[in-house]
Amino acid sequence: MGTVWLLAEAAHEGGFGLNFNILETNLINLAIVIGVVVYFGSGFLGKALSERQSEIETAIQEAEQRKKNAAAALADQQQKLAQAQSEAARIRAAAEESAKAARDAILTQTEQDIERLKAAAAQDLNSQQERVINELRQRVVSLALQNVEGRLQSGLNGDAQQQLIDRSIALLEGGS
Repeated sequence: MGTVWLLAEAAHEGGFGLNFNILETNLINLAIVIGVVVYFGSGFLGKALSERQSEIETAIQEAEQRKKNAAAALADQQQKLAQAQSEAARIRAAAEESAKAARDAILTQTEQDIERLKAAAAQDLNSQQERVINELRQRVVSLALQNVEGRLQSGLNGDAQQQLIDRSIALLEGGS
């Protein structure tokens, strides 16, 4: 404002004149300010811009590196997931095979147990049948001997009785 005051005094004295056109004076002031900023601030502004550009480039490189690392980690984890799924499928298949083998073994063992029980039951039945037949034979023989003894005592003499007993014993020994 001091400059404008000097210009105004000079205009009264016949030297300089004062330009009251605001648009022209603002453009001139603006040009002067821009010239001063460019002259004095170009080094500072250029340095600040180059530092900022360098920081941005570094940040971009770091971001790209993090992206590459993340992509590598993702690929690694996807591979591990695929391996885990493969292992799970293998374990499931092995478990199914094991279950099938266990089922087959149980069925085979059950069939063997059934056959063994049938054989044991048949053997028990045969031995019991033989025992009953032997008991019946002994009973029949005992009853026949009692019947024969009763008849012999009532109607036979001692020699005939002895002969009949010897013959019965010989028949029993030959029949067994």
